[in-house]
Amino acid sequence: QVQLVESGGGLVQAGGSLRLSCAASGSIFSIDPMAWYRQTPGNQRDLVASITSDGSTNYADSVKGRFTISRDNAKNTVFLQMNSLRPEDTTVYYCYARIRYNSGGNYFRHWGQGTQVTVSS
Repeated sequence: QVQLVESGGGLVQAGGSLRLSCAASGSIFSIDPMAWYRQTPGNQRDLVASITSDGSTNYADSVKGRFTISRDNAKNTVFLQMNSLRPEDTTVYYCYARIRYNSGGNYFRHWGQGTQVTVSS
C-alpha cells in the first residue's frame, strides 16, 4: 500500500512564502515523476510543477520565477517552495507521484489528499 502524505499548507499574506512537502511511503521501487497540481474553480487539477528522478523540472507559466520544485530521492519526498504568493494562488494543492512497485513492473498514479493554501490580500 502506497501513501502520499502532504504537509505545509496554510494561510499567508500576499507576497509571503510557504513550503509544501509530500512524502511517499510503502512498497516503492522508483518514482518518476513527482509533481504538484492545484485545483481550478472548475474542479480540474492543473499542473503546477513536476520533477523527474534525474532532476528535470517543468513549471506552469503562472508560477515560473516564484515557485521551485525539488525532491529528495532517498526519502521519496517532493517539495514545493512557493514565494511571492498571490491571492490567485489560493486553492487546494495535490501531490502526484507515478510509482513503480518493483523492478520491471508497471507505473501507477498516486495522489495525495490535498492541502489548502490560502493567500490573503
